[in-house]
Amino acid sequence: MKEFILKHLPPKFDFETRSIYKQTIQANRYLAELKGVSKTIPNQNILINNLPLLEAKDSSEIENIITTHDELFKESLYEDFIHNISAKEVQNYSNALRTGFQSIKEKKLFTNNQILEIQSIIKKDNSGFRKQVGTELKNLHTGQIIYTPPQNPTEVILLMNNLETYINDEKFHQIDPLIKMAIIHYQFESIHPFYDGNGRAGRIINILYLVLKGLLDIPVLYLSRYINQHKSDYYRLLQEVREKENWEEWILFLLKGVEQTSIETIDLIDRIRELMSAQKIKIRDNFNFYSQDLLNNLFFHPYTKIEFIEKDLNVSRQTAAKYLDELTLNGFLNKEKLGNRNYYVNIELFELFLKGFISIEEISVKKNDFS
Repeated sequence: MKEFILKHLPPKFDFETRSIYKQTIQANRYLAELKGVSKTIPNQNILINNLPLLEAKDSSEIENIITTHDELFKESLYEDFIHNISAKEVQNYSNALRTGFQSIKEKKLFTNNQILEIQSIIKKDNSGFRKQVGTELKNLHTGQIIYTPPQNPTEVILLMNNLETYINDEKFHQIDPLIKMAIIHYQFESIHPFYDGNGRAGRIINILYLVLKGLLDIPVLYLSRYINQHKSDYYRLLQEVREKENWEEWILFLLKGVEQTSIETIDLIDRIRELMSAQKIKIRDNFNFYSQDLLNNLFFHPYTKIEFIEKDLNVSRQTAAKYLDELTLNGFLNKEKLGNRNYYVNIELFELFLKGFISIEEISVKKNDFS
């Protein structure tokens, strides 16, 4: 087999094909709609707190790290109590995404130091970029080596420095940011700069790059579910760029992913907004302690507890417990025990997240039902 040498960016390829042009328009259209829809939630922190968890769950499943929504939400309640390794790994991913988002907002740049920080939070280590040879990517079923990334530590650094310039310098390659995102993802996964956590870090880079370029205000577009659904195509097309420079099919694959994921996320946010509106009316009409802060708490924390209500509403522990118990008695919440501690589940919101993203086919059927 001919030795593959990973080239520095930008690629020498004409990305202005008719197919790419048409799909780029479609992807940008729905991404812009998603950006607008995300602003319709009264408190965007509700999306920032919950959607990264759904993304983290899907992204981790690609690496065969499996957990449940219940374990994940309980992990966010009492970190000292839960010892589910998979749930902790997913929480690490979610924390890395939120940390990266705050850093991008503050610095308006996306540097190697930020990428290193993201990976260190995901894996809870500070080993940095690879310094030893021997990393190989193998077929999980056959054990066959399918790709050997750059082995020389100096070359890894040079490639990452080139990638950093490509991400931040718009003049370096003047092309639509969505196309550029696909190129960045290919390059990062091909450099494979870390001993572990490359896939998860690469998927975080995708969404944070869109925030960096202003295509989204908050990190709410997650391609992990799409990649999981088309995993064989994802790995095949990555390899075809390396072996055949088949850039067009790879770009089209991710652009289609942006379009499809945007449509599905728009629908999910619509359902969250509709549920918030319905619960607001019911709680306001039935309880004299209704407030927007209370509603925000119940949606920011699908699993909430007395301490969260105390802090968010600035009330005593006794008052917070009274609110939660009355909401439980009237069917809004389920009261559960974890050891000797209580927590409260927003039943309808949990069921919404349990269903999660629905397919484009289901969305089309739903729209037709209302037309």
